[in-house]
Amino acid sequence: MISEVYDAFVAAGAPEDKARRAAEAVANYEARFARIDADLLVLKWMTGTILGGVVALVVKAFFA
Repeated sequence: MISEVYDAFVAAGAPEDKARRAAEAVANYEARFARIDADLLVLKWMTGTILGGVVALVVKAFFA
């Protein structure tokens, strides 16, 4: 749970139990985005490796 979000909901007048559940839901979304960012990092490295291999094959085909 993100305590800042919880405090903001409570300060806005939301009941404590609903504020807690909403803050936990926001924290779950943040964890999902972190996982997606990690997956994208792997995909970027894979794409770069494939692009490097293709460039090497093109260079070899035309200049070797």
